[in-house]
Amino acid sequence: MSQDVITRPRTAISPVLALVKAARPRQWVKNVLVLAAPLAAGVLGQPRSLLAALLVFAAFCLAASGSYLINDASDVEADRLHPRKRRRPIAAGEVSVRTARVTGVGLLVLAPAVAAFTGGWEAPAVVAGYVALTLSYTLWLKHQEVVDLIAVAGCHVIRAYAGAVAVDVPVTGWFLVVVSLAALQIVAGKREAELRAQGANGTRATLAAYSPAYLAQVRIMCSGAMIVTYCLWALNAHADLFYGLSIIPFLLLVLRHNLLVDRGRGEEPEELVLRDRQTLLFAAGLVTLVALGIYR
Repeated sequence: MSQDVITRPRTAISPVLALVKAARPRQWVKNVLVLAAPLAAGVLGQPRSLLAALLVFAAFCLAASGSYLINDASDVEADRLHPRKRRRPIAAGEVSVRTARVTGVGLLVLAPAVAAFTGGWEAPAVVAGYVALTLSYTLWLKHQEVVDLIAVAGCHVIRAYAGAVAVDVPVTGWFLVVVSLAALQIVAGKREAELRAQGANGTRATLAAYSPAYLAQVRIMCSGAMIVTYCLWALNAHADLFYGLSIIPFLLLVLRHNLLVDRGRGEEPEELVLRDRQTLLFAAGLVTLVALGIYR
């Protein structure tokens, strides 16, 4: 006797909750990068610097959500063909394209205004640069192979740079190189996982230009260069035991990410940070050792 397959309908949610979901608040974890430079400079213990860093963090949360709304409104037809993205509120029809665009533009305009409360022009200027880059990515750069990798990685670097500007601390070459390589590794791993899951005919047009081998090569190249750079910084730039010990969790974090990508789990990097226990443990160890080197 055959059995009918019963498909459980999705539970309807309120328009406001759907809009909040479409803004992807889980992605805000990426904005923790704005705290990297203030932490490394040892100024987060100063109330004024902490407030400035938090304001820039909030500004990037607004800018990122605005960008996601506009991007998803632009990609709504393609997302409806994707097994996972079709559940996003805009693709699922829970948020209209017009509402997403209007709200997205509003958030993008509000983001530099929030950054202006840091008291200088530099932070809002950097946030405005981030907005310009994300809009360029949505409208054009995401369709250009290789350039799309650099554009997304650049968004992460801008986040880290904005934190330094907000608290008025110098940005070293060591810091920029490590952050840039880490960002490119994560982006290459994300594209590699997408390509393995969807194939060259996936909803992202540029996937057809890549192969898993090429993206793995980019990821491994970035990993090796980043490990060497971090080790040189930890051992030569700071003659301190805790900085040297921080190499261990840093190395474990990089290797763990590569392992998870090889297992096909790199498509959503923020999920790895929030849900993978070992990633959380290694990240906590790294932050703790660096903080001890700075604040003890």
